[in-house]
Amino acid sequence: MLAQVQLARGTAALGAGRYDEVYEQLARIFDPHDAAYHPHLRAWALVDLAVAAAGGGYQDAARRHHAKLIPEAAATGSPLLRASLAVAAPMLATGDAQALFDTALDTGLTAWPLHRARLQLAYGMWLRRRQQAGESRAPLRAARDTFDALGADAWAERARRELRAAGERSGRPALRVLDLLAPQELQIARLAAEGLSNREIGQQLYLSHRTVRNHLYRIFPKLGITSRTELAAVVGASLDPA
Repeated sequence: MLAQVQLARGTAALGAGRYDEVYEQLARIFDPHDAAYHPHLRAWALVDLAVAAAGGGYQDAARRHHAKLIPEAAATGSPLLRASLAVAAPMLATGDAQALFDTALDTGLTAWPLHRARLQLAYGMWLRRRQQAGESRAPLRAARDTFDALGADAWAERARRELRAAGERSGRPALRVLDLLAPQELQIARLAAEGLSNREIGQQLYLSHRTVRNHLYRIFPKLGITSRTELAAVVGASLDPA
């Protein structure tokens, strides 16, 4: 539980750009002598740790944490740990990181779209800072689109800022149809699209089946549909990042 608290604190600090605080919070998860140490959560924290290290000057310590996890990834075959190691490696590079970016991008991160988008953002930023603004736009654009699709608004805005700095205007994302729904309506819509009955939805969300029915009566007109079959199509299209 303490490790999860540290992970949440580090994530919040990263969103605010407080890199020293990010590193301070997340490094505890990697320290076997700390009460917040957790061997499995290191895989979740590694990319954020690498970002914080690059922004706050803790690269040497972060490289040591990265190196310790390489044999563990080989021994366990953990897909998450392998993805995190690949994404963090170019962020912690001491010299020319091009080969590390190429390797990470070829790793096959389709199962980890947020990891891939963060890698593309880091690559675009790296290219732009090397005076390769034209080459930076494609990875920055890809990162922005994935962040938009995932609803990672803070990361999407960061990609937009980098794109503007690279000489490309980037407007606000188009409104997705599911954005018309309130949070509870969105939960109900997704469960209904999966084929659950009103009663089953109610049991999951601790609502009466009548309340679920009333929500659906409001949801359908908002989405311009009249049936659950149409609802499944709308939800599937809206959640498809393509």
